[in-house]
Amino acid sequence: MLLDWTTGGLAAGLACYRNQEFFDAHEHWENVWNELIDPERSFLQGLIQVTVAMHHYRRANLTGAERQLRRALDRLERCPGGFCGIDVATLTADVRQWLHALEKGEAISAAFPRIAFARSPRE
Repeated sequence: MLLDWTTGGLAAGLACYRNQEFFDAHEHWENVWNELIDPERSFLQGLIQVTVAMHHYRRANLTGAERQLRRALDRLERCPGGFCGIDVATLTADVRQWLHALEKGEAISAAFPRIAFARSPRE
């Protein structure tokens, strides 16, 4: 199923995520998540977990960020590279990079994990 990232809660959450308003992104996506069934439900939960991880990171809760990224990666790795219109391959690579740095206690020089379209969101 291709989710519509151009309207409603998905679009609002994506805009918030890209503006680094992680708590708000989580709230928008959680409302959509409640209406989905698997595998889309599990995928969106993975995105929510990435978002919650970034919220924890911004609040200096590195343990919480690491825990949420591990959970997110577990869900996202089950998805094909372009699932639900999102470039999951790039997202999981970014999450792995963040997770590695957190596990090693290293400074994170990477941008926040990218949630980008795999193709046009209306395909």
